[in-house]
Amino acid sequence: MKWTERDIPDQTGRTALVTGANSGLGLRTAEVLAARGARVLLACRSPERGRAALDRVRTAGAADLVPLDLADLKSVADAVAEVRDRVDRLDVLVNNAGVMAVPPGRTADGFERQFGTNHLGHAALTWQLMPLLRTTPGARVVTVSSLAHRSGAIDFADPNFEARRYSAWGAYSQSKLANLLFAGELDRRCRAAGLDVTSVAAHPGLTSTELSATMAREQRNPLLAIGAKITDVFSQGVARGALPQLYAATAAEVEGGGYYGPDGFRGLAGHPAPATSAPAARDERAAARLWALTAELTGVAPDPS
Repeated sequence: MKWTERDIPDQTGRTALVTGANSGLGLRTAEVLAARGARVLLACRSPERGRAALDRVRTAGAADLVPLDLADLKSVADAVAEVRDRVDRLDVLVNNAGVMAVPPGRTADGFERQFGTNHLGHAALTWQLMPLLRTTPGARVVTVSSLAHRSGAIDFADPNFEARRYSAWGAYSQSKLANLLFAGELDRRCRAAGLDVTSVAAHPGLTSTELSATMAREQRNPLLAIGAKITDVFSQGVARGALPQLYAATAAEVEGGGYYGPDGFRGLAGHPAPATSAPAARDERAAARLWALTAELTGVAPDPS
């Protein structure tokens, strides 16, 4: 039997936070969780798009909007304070938001934009939400990675492209590999600390979202725009693409440290199943090194330490 949204257990009484919930995979994830009974916190950067998403999700169930810009560590801290003020439990954290193959740019704190947004921002958010997660029985953290992690490498000497030549796809792949390393290290440290918190990762395969169009628009490249439209023709829809992260967030059989994605050819499309990550994503020494580097760069105390 293939796993579908119909297999999601009742989420009544549970609270979930989804980053990047204003569109695409994040919006679909928020809608489905709310429809299953969860109270969903939509963490969005754009107030206008966030309010539109909130109106849509509220037609399915209970939802609230939390301002969050992952490219600004102060915004991350402010969002954490707001979440902790609003709720006393957090059952699911879905680290979904991200940017893809964008032109050179810096976050508010001076980090390379993709590494800073996709990895550092989510790591800082997760660590600061751990007081809620660790006191919620069976809490789960889902970090969304990508097939692109397979070509990624962490340059520990220059993760922010300050000395080496910038590569849009190289930076994206690095950030997606960092997502997987972080998810695995978080799970190992939670287990070592005896916490009832499970950390897993997921990827959507080849899914038609706004990321490709945004990438083409920001790079002002008409060929990329044409390529994005062609890719969309062969991509699966958002409803199918969101299934792996919904599975990772709710399925009882999910295992800590696991990685889930579509079960079709090369993981491009299909139903949720265990996915195979690149050897670099399973390097525990690199994961521990990234954990320490992330703490150094963000100034956020890791939790668990």
